[in-house]
Amino acid sequence: MRTFQKRTCALNLLALLILVGCGSESDVAVADGADQTVGERLVAAAPAAAAAPGGATSHTGSSGEWSRFRGPTGMGVSDETGLPLNWSLEENIAWKTPMPGPGASSPVVFGDRIYITCYTGFFVPDQPGGSQDDLKRHLIAIDRKTGDVIWDKAVKAKLPEEERIRDHGFAASTPAVDADRVYVFFGKTGVIAFDHDGNQVWQADVGSQTHGWGSASSPVLYGDLLLVNASVESDSLVALNRSSGQEVWKANGINEAWNTPLVIDAISGRQEVIIATHGTIQAFDPANGEQLWTCETDITWYMVPSVVAHDGIVYCLGGRSGVASLAVKSGGSGDVTSTHRLWTSNKGSNVSSPVFLDGHLYWMNDQRGIAYAAKAESGDLVYEERVERAGQVYSSAVLADGRIYYLNRDGRTFVVAAKPEFELLATNELRDRSQFNGSPVVDGKQLLIRSDKFLYCIGQ
Repeated sequence: MRTFQKRTCALNLLALLILVGCGSESDVAVADGADQTVGERLVAAAPAAAAAPGGATSHTGSSGEWSRFRGPTGMGVSDETGLPLNWSLEENIAWKTPMPGPGASSPVVFGDRIYITCYTGFFVPDQPGGSQDDLKRHLIAIDRKTGDVIWDKAVKAKLPEEERIRDHGFAASTPAVDADRVYVFFGKTGVIAFDHDGNQVWQADVGSQTHGWGSASSPVLYGDLLLVNASVESDSLVALNRSSGQEVWKANGINEAWNTPLVIDAISGRQEVIIATHGTIQAFDPANGEQLWTCETDITWYMVPSVVAHDGIVYCLGGRSGVASLAVKSGGSGDVTSTHRLWTSNKGSNVSSPVFLDGHLYWMNDQRGIAYAAKAESGDLVYEERVERAGQVYSSAVLADGRIYYLNRDGRTFVVAAKPEFELLATNELRDRSQFNGSPVVDGKQLLIRSDKFLYCIGQ
């Protein structure tokens, strides 16, 4: 039976947090700080702001808080300005911090901390051998100003695991963070909550299955709940109580879905949690897990890109061939394919997620080295531009300061003007002989980019 626990006033802290940039001088001094918890000090280090009503932003904090995968809206958008345009290994790097192991997750930022995951001990690139018995996943806390590691908590893997994970390894899920805890998803090892001192608070099991592509979806905070796409582990979408880790509801039938759920305000006014699965987009009531509607995608592949939404319209990419993108109107009931699906297109991406701006969708194909802009109302292409030396792009697009940042797996970032006419503004190299699979993060007027070897803070 599905149950739901009502939102508590304490979670209004999320609406009060907006972050300053790494390396900036905006820290807030706290009197008698010794009597405060780390979480309270982190809250004090962030200026207060009211949560914006409507859209996904009302569920994820203020516009400057990058405390989850793809930032405050869950759609890769920031309203920060003054971000860096040019950089290299020798230019415009505030600091870089060695990682103890590789990872495909993205960093998150809260107060004066950065949190990031990685793994060690087994199936590490350029380190042949190793045993599953030595496999550990790490949650690392880093000082935003200096890049110094504050603490590193290792979690031993629940075995057996896959003998190998294609492309991205054993740490692909981005943490979520609030004033009390940092939440990580480590596949069959479970969902784990740590406090800001690095102490484990709880651990929850969401399934025991594994897959050759590994786990990749990131947890999402919603009210009292932590939403977890456990498609790989149990073919389900699971809602946990964020304070205790206890299961509140579980929705089954989540097949071949590696994307992160998105909570939206539907056209009808209700809230919906959206997830793309093999063959369908599905919408659930985030309060109790009731399925609200489904829409056939005509995409015949597993689904990796996370959806974006605007004004109640959901936009989805996915697949390697055939139909590769579509738009569907939210707020329906049952199978809405014939009534709410607005368009489909053969242009899309199999891995990277898009951004939305001023009636247009922007993305870069993960394999073809092509940047796209399409009209959101019809799916019609505005441009289709091949980008020199684009290679593979697994990270998701980031939109900020009138620019779109596309990061490829070699560490090359293409900065493109955020407008319907293609203009390449800069190409920046951070090649360190490892792979770049995580997505860039906006941190004040700086960017955070992680590779398998380093976390870079870009900008002064």
